[in-house]
Amino acid sequence: MTRPKVVIDTDPGVDDAVAILLALASPEIDVIGISVVAGNVPLGDALGNACRIVGLSGRSDIPVRAGAAGPLVRDQVFGKYRAIGIFGDDIVAPATMAVDTEHAVQFLVRQARLAAASGELLTICAIGPLTNVALALVQDADVARGIGHIVCMGGAFAALGHRTPWAEFNFYADPHAAEIVFRSDIPMILMSLDVTCQALFTAEHVDCMRSRGGKAGAAIAGLLTRFDRSDLARYGRAGAPLHDAMTVAWLVEPSLFQMRPAVVGVEVGGYTAGHSYADFHGQTGRAAKVMLATGVAEAGFRDLVIDRMARYGKRSAGGGG
Repeated sequence: MTRPKVVIDTDPGVDDAVAILLALASPEIDVIGISVVAGNVPLGDALGNACRIVGLSGRSDIPVRAGAAGPLVRDQVFGKYRAIGIFGDDIVAPATMAVDTEHAVQFLVRQARLAAASGELLTICAIGPLTNVALALVQDADVARGIGHIVCMGGAFAALGHRTPWAEFNFYADPHAAEIVFRSDIPMILMSLDVTCQALFTAEHVDCMRSRGGKAGAAIAGLLTRFDRSDLARYGRAGAPLHDAMTVAWLVEPSLFQMRPAVVGVEVGGYTAGHSYADFHGQTGRAAKVMLATGVAEAGFRDLVIDRMARYGKRSAGGGG
């Protein structure tokens, strides 16, 4: 069976770092590149973080490309933890790889056109603001024809927001881009806060990654413990989610998830810009192109993440990267 070709579009970000390492340790998918967008931190810092994580994985063959430095229309906002968003040398080793000179949007366009011509459609794993993806889609119709799926982390429905009371950060950071993507005819898989908050990693799970994951596991544990990620009032129990990693988990082991078809839209203007809605009952009159995750097998998801992180420990023990 042919492995799907995957581009990870990202704004690292601690959760993004886990998602990237999970993807690069998973033989079920073929990651052909990392495209970076401003989001959690400014573009330059996100690029540096991405290069550090790819270098940590030992996969220097995976190119990292710079994309959009800001949203399409709205004023720029950054993540809650921007002030400590740069991965420090004491946790993640400085990058030795260079950023590829091709712009990330042009890379997405080129790969989608190649995929449309070959019939081997591209998968985009979008775990940051959707600016790069939207810019690629507006180039011409061949781009959409070359994308088989977009697997996205974003939105909040019953769970409400975490950056504002009404919006999840990725959609809030560039709501116009999100609406362009969701208005396309591309099939989408969506991991919203409603499902990502169902699986929590406790201190015990983080310690397990530290002890079993070699340098990569130690770095992730260091990033995850730099600040208190728990929220007993919100989650009702100990631990914290790894939102972005769920997109990669779906690509690797989709049986972990319960899914439901929906129409998804994003509010682009006014005070509630970035608010997302899900139509399960055809009230919008639009075709349901989104498969929305509504549930996850928590233990299975955690085991997958910890198991794949442990592969970095085995490589280190064997003298590999």
